[in-house]
Amino acid sequence: MNQANVSPSSVLDRVLVLEMVRVTEAAAIAASKLIGRGDEKAADAAAVEAMRKAFDTLYMDGTVVIGEGERDEAPMLYIGEKVGGAPGKGPKIDIALDPLEGTTITAKAGPNALAVLAAAEEGCLLNAPDTYMDKIAVGPGYPPDVISLEKSVEENVCAVAKAKGVAPSDIIVCVLDRPRHAEIIAQLRALGCGVVLIGDGDVAGVIATSDPDTTIDMYLGQGGAPEGVLAAAALRCVGGQFNGRLVFRNEDEKSRARRLGITDFDRIYKLEDLARGDCIFAATGVTSGSLLDGVKRLRDGKMTTESVVMRASSGTIRWIRGEHRDG
Repeated sequence: MNQANVSPSSVLDRVLVLEMVRVTEAAAIAASKLIGRGDEKAADAAAVEAMRKAFDTLYMDGTVVIGEGERDEAPMLYIGEKVGGAPGKGPKIDIALDPLEGTTITAKAGPNALAVLAAAEEGCLLNAPDTYMDKIAVGPGYPPDVISLEKSVEENVCAVAKAKGVAPSDIIVCVLDRPRHAEIIAQLRALGCGVVLIGDGDVAGVIATSDPDTTIDMYLGQGGAPEGVLAAAALRCVGGQFNGRLVFRNEDEKSRARRLGITDFDRIYKLEDLARGDCIFAATGVTSGSLLDGVKRLRDGKMTTESVVMRASSGTIRWIRGEHRDG
């Protein structure tokens, strides 16, 4: 069948479910060559270049809405860049990406580094500026609006505990290990909560709330806004709740937000505000962690990868183990 004559939705089926994994696999493999080498910039650059080349093999007319930065700051995969092998012909797709979520992790050979992306039909992903975002998230199975950034730490913990049928002290919360979170961590520990501190990689931290094997009930704290959109896309696919509020440190960051059409600087964004409609989330492990195994290089010159791809419309989650020849 001629792809040009296929309806957009069926083309999305072909391109955005399984083919997107090839893109994250390429980025993860490229970054894995620099695990533990202490060079964050080189690892990120390798992942970016590999992801860019992989996009060009896909039949789509894609636009990067969340990328490595604005055009004057990023040589490729910048916000607004066109990607895909069918400009003007293929389905119009918005892409949010982080070719290497965890550059420091990779440089230091720590856990949970990922190559990640989310894709949706044009206009369905928030064009989030490169600022901080206050975040709170829980996995599926809770009553609507069980969490809110308008509530205190104690109120959120107690609400989740009540819905789960346990004491507040039984709730486990994932928090980025940063000085800015000292007060949040103190409040959680005063409630008796278990606190899982992570050094980096808050996309994996948010997604961990949806996996019972991690035992993490809630994610709380401040991280990157672009990563918030990526994590929200994943939760849209598997179920869960998310609140995000942009944090602006100066007028320059507010100006960037205005250029992206954001004027309400105090707005609290929920899942559907960040990722609407049918969206896809794909990730490949660079280093092993709670979500995925990392790239493993075998003695015979082959490599293995582990990836996950999720789709919101069907709720499908596919775990994919790949074997690749080096080079």
